[in-house]
Amino acid sequence: MPERSKVARAGFIAGRFGEFPARWNLSQMGQGLQDQLARISRSPFGPSEEELRANLAGEASADAALTLHDAELAAGEAEPTGPEAPRDLTAAAFFDVDNTMVQGASIVHFARGLAARKYFKTSDLVDVAWKQVKFRVTGKESSTDMASGKEKALAFIAGRSTAELAALGEEIYDEIIADKIWPGTRALAQMHLDAGQQVWLVTATPVELAQVIAKRLGLTGALGTVAESVDGKFTGRLVGDILHGLGKAHAVRTLAIREGLNLKRCTAYSDSHNDVPMLSLVGTAVAINPDSDLREVAKNRGWEIRDFRTGRKAAKIGVPTALALGAAGGAVAAAVTRRRDGH
Repeated sequence: MPERSKVARAGFIAGRFGEFPARWNLSQMGQGLQDQLARISRSPFGPSEEELRANLAGEASADAALTLHDAELAAGEAEPTGPEAPRDLTAAAFFDVDNTMVQGASIVHFARGLAARKYFKTSDLVDVAWKQVKFRVTGKESSTDMASGKEKALAFIAGRSTAELAALGEEIYDEIIADKIWPGTRALAQMHLDAGQQVWLVTATPVELAQVIAKRLGLTGALGTVAESVDGKFTGRLVGDILHGLGKAHAVRTLAIREGLNLKRCTAYSDSHNDVPMLSLVGTAVAINPDSDLREVAKNRGWEIRDFRTGRKAAKIGVPTALALGAAGGAVAAAVTRRRDGH
């Protein structure tokens, strides 16, 4: 991973995995956001409030992902994935989590673990699960359900420590989520790692939980929703919004700029049509266990399709040679460069 310029520690706040930019605290940046939203409401030419919040969520997510990854490297916590492959510095892979890397919704699995620990009532878990069922059946996310879910989640974490959430995430991953990783998707991620490429999760799940999943799988890191914290405790507010749709695309674009990635050489994977902005951003898009709308988009755009739900190794649409050849080509190019440089 290329060297990044060091930011003065005075501008950071201690967190579970490292230090987070102080500007994520609403006390320092919230009024600026409100001022921007007020200006937007008076001007028909600027970005919408939704776009502004998505951009802010994406930028905060990239900040968090890189900060957490650097902290783990410094602490020697990054898990090795075997012999080090020649590094391909300009290509990366980005994986959605729910129903792409993990069977079902990671937040529902997390909620199950919390309910087992008596953090909330079983009826609350049923409500969360029902909203996920509606989404999977209809393929559409209800704005009312999203708003309600966000309010409940933020109310739950408000006042709790970031360390507590991360520790719970580690326990619940080992108990529940580890057995729900799609082997086919995990193999695709390993293909990119073996080619010396960075591999990032991109999810609406809180970044602390997403980072746990990435760490357990030996991936580079995770882009997730960032909740504001002060002095190691959650305030109950988000930085921007849930990382979703346009926010995911902005997070990937921001991380690519900071890491020196060439998006045309990058690959993205998702099951949902809501992630078309992210999938459209990269050179190679792959639909994994796609919903009906994403399947249609993939067919129309010539994107590869993998469906692990039926037991087939790959869908008949889009034979995966481009993926394998692209990853292998990146590894060969990196190896040639190393030899030329005398490494």
